[in-house]
Amino acid sequence: MTTYLLRRLAGAALVLLALSVLVYALFYVVPGDPAKLACGERCNPAQIAQVRTRLGLEEGVFSQYLHFLQGIFAGRDYSTGTGLVHCDAPCLGLSYQTDQQVTALILERLPATASLALGALVVWLLVGVGTGLLSALRRGGPTERILTVLTLAGTGTPVFILGLLLLMAVCAQLQWLPFPSYVPLGEDPEQWAWNMLLPWTALGLFESAKYARLTRSSVLETLAEDHIRTFRAYGVAERTLVTRHALRGAVPPVIAISAVDLGSMFGGAVLTESLFGIPGLGRTLIEGVRRVDLPVVVGVTLVMGLFVVLAGVLADLLHAAADRRVVLK
Repeated sequence: MTTYLLRRLAGAALVLLALSVLVYALFYVVPGDPAKLACGERCNPAQIAQVRTRLGLEEGVFSQYLHFLQGIFAGRDYSTGTGLVHCDAPCLGLSYQTDQQVTALILERLPATASLALGALVVWLLVGVGTGLLSALRRGGPTERILTVLTLAGTGTPVFILGLLLLMAVCAQLQWLPFPSYVPLGEDPEQWAWNMLLPWTALGLFESAKYARLTRSSVLETLAEDHIRTFRAYGVAERTLVTRHALRGAVPPVIAISAVDLGSMFGGAVLTESLFGIPGLGRTLIEGVRRVDLPVVVGVTLVMGLFVVLAGVLADLLHAAADRRVVLK
C-alpha cells in the first residue's frame, strides 16, 4: 500500500506541475499584456510601464514563471512603487484590484465552499445510495419504475433549475424558509445550517441521481453472481442478500466517485454559489474573470485543480482499501 501511495502522489505532483504551466501560460501569456489588463484601459504608456515594473513583468516569461513557483514554495516580494511587500508562501500573487494576497482571499472564501460541498455529499450519498438500494429491492415492480423515472429526470435537470424550483416552492409559495442569506458558521451555527439547507438539497439531489443509478446497477450485477444464487438456494432472505452481500459490490465505485465529485465541488459549484449567494471559490472565480483580475483567476484555478487531483488520489486509496486487488495491479 505504501508503494502504491507513493506512486500515486508522484503522479499527482507531475499533474499539478503540468497544470501550473498550462494555467500560467493560458492566463499570463495568451491574453496579451498583463500590465495593461491590471492598469486598465485609461492608463497611458508611462503608467502601464510602472505597473509592469511593479508586477515584475519586464523579465522573460520563463523567469516570471520561476518567480511564480518561488512564491508558492518560498514566498516572494512585490514592488508597490514606494517599497516592497512580502507575500508569504504559498504565495499566489496579489490581486490587481485590491492588492490583497490571493492566498488570503482563497482561505477567506474556502470555508463557505467546503460547507456547501460536505453538506451536499451527505445528501447525495443518503438519497442516492438509498434510492438505488430501494430500486434494487423492488426491481421489476412499480416502485422501481417510478424511481427510475425520477432518477432520469434528476439526471437531466440542471442544478440551477432545481435550485430555482426549490426557492419558488419552499421560500415563495410555501414560505417554510426565508430566502437564503449566507451566515458564517462561526457567527451563528443555527442560522448557518438553515441558510445552507436549500443549497445542500439542490446540489445533493442533482448529484444523487447519478449515485442512485450506479448503486442500482452495481447491486443488480452482484445479485446475478454465482455465490448470491447459492445463498438464495439456501433460503437467505432477499433483503439480507441486498444489504449484506450485494451492497459490498457497490461500495468501491461509490466511494471512488464520491471522492472525485467532492474535490470538483470545491471549485465547480459556481451556479449553486451564485444562485444562493454563497461567497465561495466559485463566485470568487467569476468575480476575478469579470474584473480581469488575473492573479485571482490563476490562484483559484490552481486551487480547484489541486482539490481535484488530491480527490483523485483519495479516491484511488479508498478504492484500494475497499478492494485490495487494486493494489496488486
